[in-house]
Amino acid sequence: MLIDVTVPAVGESISSAQVARWHKSSGERVRKGEPLVTLETDKVSNELAATSDGRLEILIADGQEVPIGTVIGRLDTASPSSPSSPSSPIESADETMPAVAADERSTRRPMSMLRRKIATQLVNAQQTAAILTTFNEVDMSAIIEMRQQAQERFLSRHGVKLGYMGFFVKAVVLALKQVPAINARMDGDDIVEHHYYDIGVAIGGDKGLVVPVLRACDSQSLAGIEQDLVGYAQKVRAGKIALADLQGGVFTLSNGGVYGSLLSTPILNPPQSGILGMHSIQDRPVARNGQIVIRPMMYLALSYDHRLVDGREAVTFLNHVKASLEAPIRLLLDV
Repeated sequence: MLIDVTVPAVGESISSAQVARWHKSSGERVRKGEPLVTLETDKVSNELAATSDGRLEILIADGQEVPIGTVIGRLDTASPSSPSSPSSPIESADETMPAVAADERSTRRPMSMLRRKIATQLVNAQQTAAILTTFNEVDMSAIIEMRQQAQERFLSRHGVKLGYMGFFVKAVVLALKQVPAINARMDGDDIVEHHYYDIGVAIGGDKGLVVPVLRACDSQSLAGIEQDLVGYAQKVRAGKIALADLQGGVFTLSNGGVYGSLLSTPILNPPQSGILGMHSIQDRPVARNGQIVIRPMMYLALSYDHRLVDGREAVTFLNHVKASLEAPIRLLLDV
């Protein structure tokens, strides 16, 4: 019996998918439950597993974009064995395509749908919003000390490490409550102000940057936020992030510091009106009470849509974030 391997529907707005990578060769025998192929759309990756034992026949090669519902392969459940040297026209075509236009100096390959979507989104953000960035710096001493004191007990009780991102998420929520203009978006000539706090956190994966959304962060504990972040990071690494995970955020956090970035100007994640860039923590000399002291400092960058948010509001927001991080008891007391 032949069983079709079909591109499944993954969302109402998604009409096509790209065959990112076959995990088995054409002619190879596979077992039920084994991963067959990774599909990519402009939003998410999706891994299809074999629904039965059988010999795989590949119909659509890696890198090809096809409509939802397309049959991209078949499983022959009646085939008794796998050829010792699998070969098929499709496989041969595949070998000559991922190295398209390859020579000693360069290689041309198709851009993935996800990377195309990221590129389009970034260009659209700069063309449709009046993006301005304001900067500040924060003394991370108090948070570093709190993490050192509580890390062992926190890990033992909650099963995850106490990171920095939870503090930043809670600080952003408090600042959004103080400056609601940033918790809003433009819709034509209207302003849509949100009364919820679903915060997107940019996570870098092998195929590009994705922004899963932490839900109801105003009612989440630090432990809950850190647990959600770990879960999302695992899904991103496994290529199993779902479309629903990426929808509905009102504000975004981007941590370039994990890559060593000292300062940057983050780009808005439309239709949101604000994004906070975090950066490397560095020991720097600063003035405290008339004395020069060394403190672990981080530069913060807030990019915002100037059509909706005035400079005074942006600076006020960033000052609230700074105050909460330098006195983290405010995050625990919600003040």
